[in-house]
Amino acid sequence: MTDTPDRLSTLRSGADRLIAHKRLFAFGFPALVLAYLTFIFFSFDMPGLAQRANFENARTLVADSYSYKTHVTRDYRNGGTTVAIEGERKGTYPEGTAPDWVTLGETTVVDLGGGNRVTLGDPVTFEIPDYGTISITSSRAKGVNATFPGGVVPEWANVSKSRVAITTEAGRLNVTRSKAEVFRYETGWELFWFTLDSPYHGLGLGEIASRAFNGEAGAIFHDFWHNAMWHHNQVAGALFETVLMAFLGTFGAAIVALPLAFLAARNFAPLTAVRFAARRLFDFFRGVDALIWTIILSRAFGPGPLTGALAILITDTGSFGKMFSEALENVDEKQIEGIRSTGAKPLQRQRFGVIPQVTPVLLSQVLYFLESNTRSATIIGAITGGGIGLMLTQAMITQKDWEEVTYYIILVIIMVMAMDWFSGKLRTRLIKGGEGGH
Repeated sequence: MTDTPDRLSTLRSGADRLIAHKRLFAFGFPALVLAYLTFIFFSFDMPGLAQRANFENARTLVADSYSYKTHVTRDYRNGGTTVAIEGERKGTYPEGTAPDWVTLGETTVVDLGGGNRVTLGDPVTFEIPDYGTISITSSRAKGVNATFPGGVVPEWANVSKSRVAITTEAGRLNVTRSKAEVFRYETGWELFWFTLDSPYHGLGLGEIASRAFNGEAGAIFHDFWHNAMWHHNQVAGALFETVLMAFLGTFGAAIVALPLAFLAARNFAPLTAVRFAARRLFDFFRGVDALIWTIILSRAFGPGPLTGALAILITDTGSFGKMFSEALENVDEKQIEGIRSTGAKPLQRQRFGVIPQVTPVLLSQVLYFLESNTRSATIIGAITGGGIGLMLTQAMITQKDWEEVTYYIILVIIMVMAMDWFSGKLRTRLIKGGEGGH
C-alpha cells in the first residue's frame, strides 16, 4: 500500500510536533529545575545561613564526641584550686590530688604539653611556644586585664573587662573576676568504667581480670554498673523502656487491627457503609503522625513510656488495618470453600481457611514495623519523658557532655541492629521454617 501525499504530510507534521515538544522539554525542564533551586536558595536564606554558621562550635562538638576535658579551677574568692573531669562534682579529684600534669601549690602549674604552660597565680600566665607569654591580672575593682606580646590581641583570644578567653590547640584558659579556669582535652571517655572513688580506677585490664578471678567480680561489676558519671544502670533501663514502647505499640496495633481489617475487606464485609467507615477510621489513625498522638496523649495520661506505646499503637492500627485488609482481599477462595465443605462455621472458616494464608504477610509487616518503631520510640521518648530518647535530649541540650550524646547514639544504633537481626531470625523461622536469618 502506497502512502498518499496527504498521509505523508500528516506524518511529517506529527514528527515535527514531536521534535518540537522534545526540544521544548529539553529546554524547559532544566529551566524549571534551576528556577526551583533558586527559589529554595533564597527561601531558606542560604546566604544568611552561611554568615551565621559557626564552624568553631561545630569543631568543638565533634572533638567533644571522642574526647573529654579536665577543668583546673582557681577560685579567687577562697583561694582554693579544684581539678575535675568535665567540671562535675562526681568527677572531682580528692583534695590535694591531681593528674601528673598538674602541680598543686600556692601557685598551681598546668602543663598542657608541647611547651604550653599555664601558671595560676597572681598574675595568671600562659606560656605559648613561638609566641611568648600572656599575663593576665584580675580584681573586682579593676576587672580583668591581659597583656599580650607585642601589644596585639590575636584572633584566638577574646578580651573584655569582665572576661579573657584564650583558645589554642593545647587547651583553653578562661579568666574572670572570680576565677581562672584551664581546660585540657584528652582523647577517650574518661571515667567510663570506674569513677575516681572506685578502688578499680586506673587499674589495667590484667589487674582487674586478676581481681575478678580472686572473688571481686561482684564488686567490680557493681562499681561499673552504678557508675555515677555514666549511669550505666539507668541507660540500660532507658533502652529497655524504648524497646518496650516499640514492642507494645506494634503488637498491640496488630492485635487491634486484625479484626477491624475484616470489616474493611471487600470479600468479608459486603456492606459498603461498613467498609467505608472502617477505611476512614484507618485513614484517621494513620493520617495523624505518632508524634502528634504523643503530644495529645501526654496531656491526657501524662509523660511516660505508656504514652509513647499508645501513640505507636494508634498510628500503626491505621497502617496495619489498611495493609491487613488488602491482604485479606487477595486470599484464595478455594481454600475457604474447602473448609466450608466440611460444615465449618464462618469463624472456623476464617480461622483455618484465611488466617494461615495471610499469616506470612502479616508477620512480615508487623516485624518490619517493629524495627522502624524501635527508632521512632527514641524520638517519642524524648517527648513523653521516657526511654533513651529523654537521656539523649538532655545530653544534647546541655552541650556539656557531648561524649554522652555519642554514647547514646551508638547504643541506639546497636539496639536497632539487634532488633533487625532478631526480627530477621524470627521472620525466617516463623515464615520459612529455616534456621538462617539476616
